[in-house]
Amino acid sequence: MRAAITARTPKNYITWLMLAFMITSSVASLRAAPTMAVYGLAAVFLYIVPAIVFLLPTSLVSAELASGWSGGVYRWVADGISKPAGFLAIWCQFAMTIFYYPSLLGYVASTFAYVINPSLASNGLYVAIVIVVLFWTGVWVSSQGTKTVAGLSSFGLIIGTLVPGALLVVLGLVFLGQGNASAAPMDASHLLPQWTGIASLVLVVNNFLSYAGMEMNAVHVTSLRKPAKEFPRSMFLAIGLVLLIFILPALAISWVIPADQLSLTAGVMQAFDAFFANFGVSWLTPILGLMLIAASLGGMLTWLAGPSKGLLTVAREEGYLPPFLQKLNKHGVQQNILVSQGLVTTAIALLYAFIPDVSSSYWILSVITTQVYLIMYLLLFVAAVRLRRNQPDHPRGYRAPALTLLCTVGFLASVAAMIIGFVPPAQFSSGSGGVYLLIVGGGLGVVGILVPALFYFLRKPGWKNPDNVGGPEEPLVDAPADGPKEA
Repeated sequence: MRAAITARTPKNYITWLMLAFMITSSVASLRAAPTMAVYGLAAVFLYIVPAIVFLLPTSLVSAELASGWSGGVYRWVADGISKPAGFLAIWCQFAMTIFYYPSLLGYVASTFAYVINPSLASNGLYVAIVIVVLFWTGVWVSSQGTKTVAGLSSFGLIIGTLVPGALLVVLGLVFLGQGNASAAPMDASHLLPQWTGIASLVLVVNNFLSYAGMEMNAVHVTSLRKPAKEFPRSMFLAIGLVLLIFILPALAISWVIPADQLSLTAGVMQAFDAFFANFGVSWLTPILGLMLIAASLGGMLTWLAGPSKGLLTVAREEGYLPPFLQKLNKHGVQQNILVSQGLVTTAIALLYAFIPDVSSSYWILSVITTQVYLIMYLLLFVAAVRLRRNQPDHPRGYRAPALTLLCTVGFLASVAAMIIGFVPPAQFSSGSGGVYLLIVGGGLGVVGILVPALFYFLRKPGWKNPDNVGGPEEPLVDAPADGPKEA
């Protein structure tokens, strides 16, 4: 039946370059640059170490799994461990995004306010309207299909991240070349951050999660003409772009804005403002603001398209979700899942905008969802080792070197990040480590275990519909090792 459905399914292919841009736009952003620019030259260390122990294992392991098994995280963990574990993995990936969107779009609202009227950035009604309007616009765009999302996210990456990032670095080099002194020391003695105990570990481990999402767009592997060859190519290009986007702009900002004057939310705009004022072209600042907004919106589109499609796989094949969430629109997109997610996201956005002191509660929710996401990575690394051991002859277009070592390093890094997540931050108002541990642990148990367990145990035989497997956009069969044959 799958073969018959696939045979009559129209296919909208994307190029490996477009997928590389989708992966990069879902991970890399200039938003984080001001946070690391505070540490000057030590930002290189703070990015390189997590890249070695988390980004590299995640990327190489995902490249092998995607080149042998279509369907993304759910398929990998289901085949490597079990189908319920696969459902848990894709649920954790999906649940994390619900709290990601209000934060991202809040940044967009603040950046746009900086362009038109900075005082609006603190206006709750303005922020709420921007978040809700842009999110639902993103849902509509995502409902038009993968090719539309790929094109727009690639455009956003180029216009809003690569071009501004490169411009920031070039302006910084010219600034230094004119004889201006760097605001941050650039000598060898500042290569390492100052050791301040547990806070230093938190700083390094938190950067692990800057690279989260490299595996997310693997669900689109069957949208490539030759997935076995092209997906690893996309992944390696994305790794290089991500490192460049994170490190170089952070250094450029540190050259022109002293750490004690740097805004962690508007630092990128501060740097452009300072550079443009130095060169007498301050009128360019609003234009750069709009370009940065384009990048954030492109990243949002990739996050909307990826995890929800993986969740759709479960709904159609195993009946873990009710029929309402299995319905597709005419473009083969999981529109009902997106709409349901949008309702929850809208409620969170409105609470975040209107309720006093909600920011601390929202921060705790963000920590909880980060912990939930790490469950997925733990399952991913275990599944990869088991698949290599139990299915060594399964066709793979790419085989990661020293897979067991990569998975061990990635697993331990994920465990370290989870442990650090239970360390109360200075912002936690109650000051009680036990209360914080209870809140985060309880939230992790509810969102990461209880909710998916309820879906699993309340499922009904009628929810599993074999006729619903395969769809206009993404047939759920493994692609041949050399990709689909062309007529």
